[in-house]
Amino acid sequence: MTEHDTPPAGSKGLEQVAIDGATPAELISGPARWVVVIGTLLSLVLVINQLFNIQLLGIVLIEGRYLYVLGGLFLALSFLIFQMRGGKGGNPSLLDWLLFALSIACTGYLAQTAQQNLSQGWEYAAPEMAQYVSVVFFFLILEATRRAGGLVLFIIVTVFAFYPTFAGQVPDPFSGFQSTFMQTVPYHIYSAESSFGIPMKAFGGVVIGFILFGAVLQRTGGGQFFNDLALGLVGGYRGGAAKVSIFASGFMGSMSGSVISNVLTTGAVSIPAMRKTGFSAKTAAATEACASTGGVLMPPIMGATAFVMASFLSRPYVEIALAAAIPSLLFYWGLFTQIDAYSAKRGLRGLPKPDLPRLREVMIEGWPYIFVFALLLYMMIGLRQESSAPFYATALLLVVNQFRASHRLNVTRLGNMIVGVGMGLAELTAILLGVGLIVGSFSATGLAGTLVNELVFIAGDNTLVLLLMGAVTAFIFGMGMTVTACYIFLAVVLAPALEAGGLNQLAVHLFILYWGMVSYITPPVALGAFAASTMAGSNPIATGFEAMRLGGVIYIAPFFFVLNPALIGQAPAWEVTVALSCALLGVAMISSALQGYVSLVGPLDGGAGLPLRIMLFFGGVLIAMPHNELANLGYALSFLIGAALCALPIFVAWRANTTDPRPA
Repeated sequence: MTEHDTPPAGSKGLEQVAIDGATPAELISGPARWVVVIGTLLSLVLVINQLFNIQLLGIVLIEGRYLYVLGGLFLALSFLIFQMRGGKGGNPSLLDWLLFALSIACTGYLAQTAQQNLSQGWEYAAPEMAQYVSVVFFFLILEATRRAGGLVLFIIVTVFAFYPTFAGQVPDPFSGFQSTFMQTVPYHIYSAESSFGIPMKAFGGVVIGFILFGAVLQRTGGGQFFNDLALGLVGGYRGGAAKVSIFASGFMGSMSGSVISNVLTTGAVSIPAMRKTGFSAKTAAATEACASTGGVLMPPIMGATAFVMASFLSRPYVEIALAAAIPSLLFYWGLFTQIDAYSAKRGLRGLPKPDLPRLREVMIEGWPYIFVFALLLYMMIGLRQESSAPFYATALLLVVNQFRASHRLNVTRLGNMIVGVGMGLAELTAILLGVGLIVGSFSATGLAGTLVNELVFIAGDNTLVLLLMGAVTAFIFGMGMTVTACYIFLAVVLAPALEAGGLNQLAVHLFILYWGMVSYITPPVALGAFAASTMAGSNPIATGFEAMRLGGVIYIAPFFFVLNPALIGQAPAWEVTVALSCALLGVAMISSALQGYVSLVGPLDGGAGLPLRIMLFFGGVLIAMPHNELANLGYALSFLIGAALCALPIFVAWRANTTDPRPA
């Protein structure tokens, strides 16, 4: 399909598949399907028993034993879910079944000896049998990481996993304490600092509940509700189809935590709708890619990464979510204003009224989802019960669902839901266990502290240089890793260096999260943009550059909030209000400059268009830039200079619109 071809018409069947989350990946049949279902259910029972202290059958597990059983079960399932040569589903081979059995056997040994490991310090002095088991389990983790995370992540994990064995031979600043192979591997498996360290603790404590909630919400019609709600709210306005994509993908991405899966689900509906209302193929695909990327950064759920961040920082999850709210608002505001300017510039209209759902009917039909979300937020924010909140919300959702014929779960749909949950949890477990090896290697060699000192030394006293180095580092590592994996790696390697530069700790962790996400819309990788381009039939590289323009705020906003924590709520209320107001206005100016059209005013065309757009862009940056010591500008002076720069472009745009009026 070219940029001007007629887009494919979406069908109701396509909408159900896309929004409700059923995918071809669930085509696991035969014994493997039953094993995945049983394994997933057993794991969920284990989690509920542990988190709620039910003491089912009198069982009380120490944390180490609990994590070994939970991680080992999903590691074993990953060999039945992911094929040797890549891809999900299908019929497992004999080798897959052998790896599954070997994983179960190793898990049994690790769980049985967990108390001895804890009391005798096996990470430093494991007995011979324990060493052999750790070696087998170590290579099982690497193979599962390759299958679930891809070749790039596998290579990165493998190099770092073996790093302690040659750390002493590497030149400074990357040298560290060296260990033998049989010292390194037991440390990885038996230490609380490696595979079964912070990432798996966050998974076993909080993450698993929210992944379950997100999957159940999708399967019980929540995706369709959010899509219809977005259609009812903004579908009729100019560029309405794209604005629907922004809202729907934001909601779904916050739950799923995966850019690619978000693109493939909501994009199947939103991209054809955008094409039908006049958007070019590359812009439709780029809009979906940006909206899906931003969803992973949006509270209240933010996928799995926010909970890992809360564990790293030893802070309540609510604090993380509240801090992430303003940066997320700025990103989506920038995307929304660009879409509005794009639509106004081209005279695009919204979706026809007969095609839009009535908002009143949507709310009547979907009020249970709002009620469930209210319960979730109340338990998370009001009661501060992050671990148990998603389980109560999921239980309520399942009960309410059975009274609604349109999305009632029958045996087949329930089975698909359990398989889907198991696949998602197995994938995340395999990746977390693999990335944990990187964390363990930095702990074993002491490399993290060395890198921190070197980065701070290179940057000197220049905070901006340190931030630019951090942004480039985060972008590079974000190319080959999933969101959660990238964050964990950077939280160990990069965050301490930025904190040592005197920057706010929470702002630093959000900074590396944002810059780790940039690669999803930035060529040459741009996985989110490329996935969307295949659905729109557009040129992948052109889509990637269009996504860079539409998502331009994601490159700028992290510098704003890391230099002044007022933009993550870490300041008095008056300062947060002033900073947010200036940032929203500044982002609107930046978006107008990127599109060459000032919404509600007019276009910036002709020979003078480019220099005027440059003035408007830098004026927007100065207006949005909060007070910080680096720029040595207060709010008032920065705002006045920015407003002066914006005045001429806005006046020219207004004059152009009065002589050649278009809908502003």
